[in-house]
Amino acid sequence: MKVFLTMSLLLLCACQQEVATSPKPRPAEVVEVGERTRAAPTVLVGEVRSRYESGQGFRIAGKIVQRLVERGALVRKGQVLARLDDTDTKLSGQAAQAELRVAEADLALAQAELDRQRRLFERKFVSGQALDIQEAKFKSAQARVKQSAAEAAVSGNQSRYTQLQADRDGVVTEIRAEPGQVVEAGEVVATIAATDSLEVAISAPESHIGGVAVGAAAEVRLWALPNKIYRGSVREVAPAADSVTRTFQLRVALPAADADVHLGMTAGVRFDAAAEQAWLLPSTAVTQRDGRSVVWVVDPATGAVTPRPVQTGPFREDGTVVNQGLQSGDLVVAVGAQTLVPGQIVQPARREQP
Repeated sequence: MKVFLTMSLLLLCACQQEVATSPKPRPAEVVEVGERTRAAPTVLVGEVRSRYESGQGFRIAGKIVQRLVERGALVRKGQVLARLDDTDTKLSGQAAQAELRVAEADLALAQAELDRQRRLFERKFVSGQALDIQEAKFKSAQARVKQSAAEAAVSGNQSRYTQLQADRDGVVTEIRAEPGQVVEAGEVVATIAATDSLEVAISAPESHIGGVAVGAAAEVRLWALPNKIYRGSVREVAPAADSVTRTFQLRVALPAADADVHLGMTAGVRFDAAAEQAWLLPSTAVTQRDGRSVVWVVDPATGAVTPRPVQTGPFREDGTVVNQGLQSGDLVVAVGAQTLVPGQIVQPARREQP
């Protein structure tokens, strides 16, 4: 009887020790990969702009006496936009022409004197030195004629520069000067935007720049025309962020823009996900293991977790985009993944998706 009681006590202690050493499954908050976690396409807001916008200014300083266009006017290349007071430039041109005529007269006199010296030299009436001196004077007179001609040409250009002409076809989007105003050379008087090459200018935050590359297709909807879709493509992506706003400048070309698209309109631009099946997971679900991005997938039958390498996309405010490595129906640990070990048993608790 004592032997039976002793063996019973030993078996009871062994069971208690086994129960004490068996770890309980750890609760783990998980998300199920599916339609509610599918990554939505990136949508950014921008402004319709012209690809070519140029500030027009006079090439010389002066006082504006006439402005011939208004904001919103359609202009053609070569059309006069404004004029400066040309009184001084005309006087300068006349003075340059007078200088040219004087130089030409001096050249004619030097030519005649040179011919006379050559005849006298042939008859041995003058020395070779005297002939050399006259030839030098003739060459100097030739150089003065060329110099005066160049100065007269510059003065003529200055006279033409008193007219500000459009350098391209387009629409006047801005006027910065009025008649009576004195402007410096190069100061912008009017801005002209080409209307045959419209695009959407976007300031994109760095969290949305991933996956947007030159040539990527995009859908553009104007806020004023929400039911109309314009097809476009990314023409330009800034290589660096703006130092003030910390955003990247994007340009989406609109080759099929029609008469309903006007400069300055607000547009929503939608970029399709780079991968055919991208999922949006909480940022805490993606960890680093052996230099690779991984998520911890829970086996629904046993509760065991396994690290699975994935290919991530852009990091957004609402989570991280996973492009490859997951399938619909996978259970992924959302919180505390960095403390897990392969094969660990967890008790899944599903997170409610918004």
